[in-house]
Amino acid sequence: MALDERALFTEKSEMRLARYQCPKCRRIGDYSIRWVRRSKKDRLPAGADEGDRAKFAKLRDYLLRLEDEVTCKTCGKRFEIPSQHSLMFVDQLAGLPNDEDLEREINVASGEPEPVPDSKPALPARFTRKSSGWK
Repeated sequence: MALDERALFTEKSEMRLARYQCPKCRRIGDYSIRWVRRSKKDRLPAGADEGDRAKFAKLRDYLLRLEDEVTCKTCGKRFEIPSQHSLMFVDQLAGLPNDEDLEREINVASGEPEPVPDSKPALPARFTRKSSGWK
């Protein structure tokens, strides 16, 4: 008898941030998406045959997305998550750089200096001088 997948993995739910654009209002926002992390158990359960041993040797940890839709934070409309990746292997995910590191590497490779963070412009004098009251 073949083993059930639940006998081979331990499940743990987690939330991950993702950035999506609403197709209705075109605003980009960060959304918390629910995932289930399935980690391979350290040993094969009792009652496994040779076929189960061969399958167990090939198993990898993976993430499974539970949500297919999110609600826009601006307009309140529900939209489908525009991604075909509802399953991701953890070993592929660990090697991905984050956005800041990627931008820094691109700037270094192109020879451009680090972008200076935008500072707020100074207010005009008419807003900063002391008022003399109503005239």
